[in-house]
Amino acid sequence: MSVLLFFCYHIVMEKEMKPIYPNSQFKTFCYIKSVITRPNIIVGDYSYYDDSEDGPESFEKHVTHHYDFMGDKLIIGKFVAIARGVEFIMNGANHMLDCLTTYPFEIIDEFKGLSRPFGDRGNRGDTVVGNDVWIGQHATILPGVHIGDGAVIGANTVVAKDVPPYAVVVGNPAVIKKYRFDKETIDLLLELKWWDKDIEEIKKLIPLLTGDLEQSKKELRALLKK
Repeated sequence: MSVLLFFCYHIVMEKEMKPIYPNSQFKTFCYIKSVITRPNIIVGDYSYYDDSEDGPESFEKHVTHHYDFMGDKLIIGKFVAIARGVEFIMNGANHMLDCLTTYPFEIIDEFKGLSRPFGDRGNRGDTVVGNDVWIGQHATILPGVHIGDGAVIGANTVVAKDVPPYAVVVGNPAVIKKYRFDKETIDLLLELKWWDKDIEEIKKLIPLLTGDLEQSKKELRALLKK
């Protein structure tokens, strides 16, 4: 089983999120899994979208050019935080670059049948967001990008290529500004994969995950016996 199929399998097999809103007092953010309707969008538990302008239920409106016949999926892991105005541009937005014009004649009634079919335009595959990712306001994620676990995408960033785990990227196009932790800590976190644990076990880990960084590193090493 490929890494991507394994990733999808674990998301799909999780129980459905029942509440729409993580906090009953605030209706400005919601669990994405509870509001999506498209079968080609797959989202893990506890991932949320925050939007006080259009309403968080509008998440699918921010996944554009997503056509069933293209076959591409948007796959979002668990515990992902997505801020207002983030746009996922899917493969249907691509124009052909391997010919003399980029103009999409095939979608204009007057020119139908004269051009190569719409589906021949570049398909860069699924767009995949890992677990524990934070995507800042008005970031744009381009087709086929894979964002690693624990990454941070800065506000207004345009992500045109893959982002490594725990990298912090900013700018247009996105560049790696830094990594959130040293290599040892990143390796430990990727080994721990806390997001895949049973929710009761995750609750026990929250003090470690949110505590003093240096102390948490020591506890993480001890937990994994490194």
